[in-house]
Amino acid sequence: MRYVTVTALSHPGLVRDHNEDSVVVGPWTLCGTVTENPQTLIFPLGTPLVVAVADGIGGQPGGEVASALVVRHLASYGPSLDSEEAVRDALNVCNQAVYAAAERDPELITMGTTVAGVVVLEESLLVFNVGDSRVLDAAGEGLRRLSVDDSPPLSPGQRTTSLVTQALGGGPRFTGIAPHITRSPLSEVDRCLVCTDGLTDPVPESTLRELLRAHDGGRAAYEMWKSAIEAGAPDNITLALIGIGGGT
Repeated sequence: MRYVTVTALSHPGLVRDHNEDSVVVGPWTLCGTVTENPQTLIFPLGTPLVVAVADGIGGQPGGEVASALVVRHLASYGPSLDSEEAVRDALNVCNQAVYAAAERDPELITMGTTVAGVVVLEESLLVFNVGDSRVLDAAGEGLRRLSVDDSPPLSPGQRTTSLVTQALGGGPRFTGIAPHITRSPLSEVDRCLVCTDGLTDPVPESTLRELLRAHDGGRAAYEMWKSAIEAGAPDNITLALIGIGGGT
């Protein structure tokens, strides 16, 4: 029996007064809360398993509402996400749901969120994102980006930016999305990291690479969170570390 182990953690950081991030692991969701201690869940490999983070857009109302709404939708759709088309349809439904919720409450009119994640299938991994939350291949000695940042080009010497060019919701009127969705064989990607930019902005990928080389599971998740905290943690930090193990 092969299995999927997912270790997740979410924390507001040291500057923001509350957490606008959310995470989904199969049927389990964590929305706008604090988990300094990593949570580990184990699932049999087979039925589609969705693992994703959503980062509510800061500086606009209702970021935590938008991110929670998206991960709860993904949790409900999870077992049916068996193809690129199914993932694309689910993300479009999430986008429509964020706009519909904002339309019902004028105080939430421009709320929005990024989303990034994977669907673990029996032989492959569906990688998806909208916005600048990331999916990183941590299977080998290096760290390879599988997602595509929706952000404007960086200026010379600039390493990060808080601007995004597309999100779920986020505008005064409905705007469609063009999700990034790719498929990778599990034989090539059997360990990956899904995270919000609260981790990747303050912590360089070279540091994440070293930590993932040195540690597994909960220890790796804790050390990555600790590195973000030591770097000032200017944003909410949410991550999910996914590993596929076992044998027949």
